[in-house]
Amino acid sequence: MAATHSKHARPAPKRKKPARLAEKLLTIRQRLKLSQDGIIRRLGLEQEIERDYISKYERGVLEPTLNVLLAYARSISTTGHGEFLEMLIDDSLDIPVILPADPIAYMRAIRVKSKRKKTQS
Repeated sequence: MAATHSKHARPAPKRKKPARLAEKLLTIRQRLKLSQDGIIRRLGLEQEIERDYISKYERGVLEPTLNVLLAYARSISTTGHGEFLEMLIDDSLDIPVILPADPIAYMRAIRVKSKRKKTQS
């Protein structure tokens, strides 16, 4: 029986990719008023990635590694920790309007918003 797949066909993705990730990464850079080189410096990844990677992340051509996502999450938090990692990955969560943001205030706002949705339903 002949194989129905080409030798060079890509296998189907095994995991769901965040649909809004590219948009969120671009928004972060814009809200921080940074160039592509500037965001690389802010992320502390000068030795790991180049400017064209930022462009590819922001256009959704390339998905950042976990290390890069964690650096983004840390770069937008007032604590410098990775509290915003879930926000980057979860398409239902939005980026805080003002960056860097206080993660505690952000989580309070998310809870209030969630309660409002439940009472309106």
